[in-house]
Amino acid sequence: MPAVKFLDMQTLQIFVTTAEERNMSNAARRLGLTQSAVSQSIRQLEDQFGVALFNRGRRPLTLTAAGLALRNRGVTLLEDMSRLKAHVIDASRGIKPDVRVGLVDSFAGTCGPAFIKAMLNESTTLSIRTGLTPFHSEALVGRDLDIVVSSDPLADLDGIERRRLLSEQFVVITPKQHKAAIHTPADLRELGEALPIVRFNRQSHIGAQIERYLRRIDVRIARRLEVDTADTLTSLVAGDIGWAITTPMCLLQAGEYARKVKLHFLSASHTGRSLYLLARRDEYSHLFDEVYAIAHSIVSTSLLQRLAEIHAGLPKLVDIDTETEHEQ
Repeated sequence: MPAVKFLDMQTLQIFVTTAEERNMSNAARRLGLTQSAVSQSIRQLEDQFGVALFNRGRRPLTLTAAGLALRNRGVTLLEDMSRLKAHVIDASRGIKPDVRVGLVDSFAGTCGPAFIKAMLNESTTLSIRTGLTPFHSEALVGRDLDIVVSSDPLADLDGIERRRLLSEQFVVITPKQHKAAIHTPADLRELGEALPIVRFNRQSHIGAQIERYLRRIDVRIARRLEVDTADTLTSLVAGDIGWAITTPMCLLQAGEYARKVKLHFLSASHTGRSLYLLARRDEYSHLFDEVYAIAHSIVSTSLLQRLAEIHAGLPKLVDIDTETEHEQ
């Protein structure tokens, strides 16, 4: 098997410059090289890939489909290389060059602005991705994300550092005009017969957790309506479409709709979900501690205050872990 010949970055720079200039003479002049050196480098690239990169029968030069693909990716690679030295130096000084963070929607929608503002001081380049927990988990394992705030602790995977931020109990919401109080599984069964339940999407982690809870208390309700987001779920309940099971953070995420529904607290349920900070073990160890401190401070102060503004009973459903509690 022939040895793999790696792409030379200088040759790639020559190709990208030629693609930008659409003329080998102009590219040579811009790079301080001879035209023959530029031509030879392009030929070497074409031999290496086994494809033509330029349509040489046209003037000015145009890229083939293969050449266009290499140009697009090559520009990104060259930009990354140009930043590499600065990033290595920053890392040696304790400054994290690029941090890619995944935030579950409910955290992003409630604590996100304060969290991101603080994180800008901990990184040179910050990339934030929001969405469903399963996608963030895959991205963390696949090295597309560095740190994740998630409701899934990835307990079955080795090599993951995890620390719980908080736990929150489920809360039932109904339209304002619903008179009966909802506290027990029997109440939920009766409610399910009177009104349709609005469910979180079954692809979401919270949706799966709520389904497990309903099965555990033997409440079987037909699946008729699913939604993707907490604000949509709460707005449908406020609009007298049905009822739902949610959490304090998801309720806060719903904004003004949270004040347009009736809250019911389940008796001694102690069932809900937890949020965790996750990272790959032995990577970003110092940053992991700093990020946890930031997130913990936000949920300990502003989150509880804002929940109390919706209903005095909501902060009691949230149990915030101490900063010293640490899971491996």
